Amino acid sequence: MKQKVVIGLSGGVDSSVAAWVLKEQGYDVTGLFMKNWHDTTGLLQSDCHWEDDLMFAEMVAKKLSIPFHQVDLSGPYRQRVVDYMFAEYEKGRTPNPDVLCNREIKFDSFAEEVRKLGCDFVATGHYCRKEHISVNNTLIYRLLAGKDNNKDQSYFLCQVSQEQLSTALFPIGDLTKPEVRKIADKLGLATAQRKDSQGICFIGKVHLPTFLQQKLAAKKGDIVEIVEKVEGVEKVETYCFPDIKDGLPENEVPEKLLSELTEPFRYKPSNGQIVGAHDGAHFFTIGQRKGMNVGGHKEALFVIGIDVEKNVVYVGEGQLHPGLNRKGLFIKKDETHWIRTDIKIEEGESRDYMVRIRYRQPLQEARLYCREKGMYIIFDKPQRGIAPGQFAAWYDGDEVIGSGVING
Repeated sequence: MKQKVVIGLSGGVDSSVAAWVLKEQGYDVTGLFMKNWHDTTGLLQSDCHWEDDLMFAEMVAKKLSIPFHQVDLSGPYRQRVVDYMFAEYEKGRTPNPDVLCNREIKFDSFAEEVRKLGCDFVATGHYCRKEHISVNNTLIYRLLAGKDNNKDQSYFLCQVSQEQLSTALFPIGDLTKPEVRKIADKLGLATAQRKDSQGICFIGKVHLPTFLQQKLAAKKGDIVEIVEKVEGVEKVETYCFPDIKDGLPENEVPEKLLSELTEPFRYKPSNGQIVGAHDGAHFFTIGQRKGMNVGGHKEALFVIGIDVEKNVVYVGEGQLHPGLNRKGLFIKKDETHWIRTDIKIEEGESRDYMVRIRYRQPLQEARLYCREKGMYIIFDKPQRGIAPGQFAAWYDGDEVIGSGVING
């Protein structure tokens, strides 16, 4: 008897080819379309709405001769993804809705619908891979990066659990995007040349301030430039950060020192001067360089701090501004997530991993220190634009080991 799998048909080329691959592998495949968002507030006009996605998904299902259904998950999506987004931006933090969408919707609410259809697996068109190993006679699932380095989406899945991985399939993880396009074209799928979706998962590309104004009111405030430069510095790596002394055992590195390394930039109020105005501090994010409309500078201005209570956006000039770069970050204990629960770092331990703090960022060398309050991640080289609310994910080779929400 064939194993039953539901593929989340989104109306894009990736999920379309994923469905075909599953059929070729001998699965009993059903296509299921998720309708997660109806509102068009803040959407850019060039984006297609869900009706177009549904039409393409139906055409693909018909072409592949697989059953097709649709489900409305807009309620859970608004509650568990969009409302969380609004709440985080209101606090001056920068959430990642795509990571949340995978954890809360695709591999949770959507998976529940899959079980209602009596199917064994949930499949998606993500560019990532899954393997399993046996550890002490226990089956452990490994989440691996996709073969296509340009399209690897493992970061977006950094919050999934062992239970969610156990029924997940990623049929195109061993393919590259050009190969997927070629297959779709050869099969005559309607999605073969369709553009990739952009912007927020299931919503599309938005003008963020307009989108957020559904719940967060615009409010005039000051843009304050912090003039703080280090003379003679040409590279970020040459800045003087507190360092961990050589010869000190890893389990004895004090939490106070780790805290110093992960603290946001502290500036002198006397170094600040008003250079412009904005419509709401909660519309900005650390590291942002566009949307400030402040001229008269040799180099670009970057957001280096946000104070939503005072409604002030702090900026610094140039990529070498010390407020833009940090040596480390901190993740609270209850916001640290391990995919590989069998090898998680215990309190007092440390371990070297490769880490990324945003999608497409090259992996960075770092050491993770587990302490009483949570996880401290100290990078070999200072990182630009570490934004509270984003996710840091750590890797061992091409395997995602765990992740957590950046607290500061």
